[in-house]
Amino acid sequence: MNYGMSKTIDRPFDEVNAEVRTALTDQGFGIITEVDMQATLRTKIGVEIDPQIILGVCNPKYAYRSLQIEPSIGLLLPCNVVIRKTDAGTVVEMINPEMLVQITDNPEMKQIANEVTENLAAALASLK
Repeated sequence: MNYGMSKTIDRPFDEVNAEVRTALTDQGFGIITEVDMQATLRTKIGVEIDPQIILGVCNPKYAYRSLQIEPSIGLLLPCNVVIRKTDAGTVVEMINPEMLVQITDNPEMKQIANEVTENLAAALASLK
């Protein structure tokens, strides 16, 4: 199983970043963490990389349902979404929530994982 879903978009990083945020909100996800990898690596170890942001996204309804089934699921939350600039364009990558079923080895997580996957896939598909 692939641990992520991705799409490369031939548009500037900043435009795609804004569009991703809207697409996630439209699917019921909130951004609860944000890591600017370019700035962090520059500050912490003095290296330069292309722009890359890691968004930690959460849909509270799914998070709550997941916690009821698998109390330690917080170790795997929030869902990560990566936006990064490459020579080929701006790459948007989203975690494949179906991995939660494999990692937790809890078949009760399957329905929630399927629903979250559908929502993240819809957000990804909406990107032009």
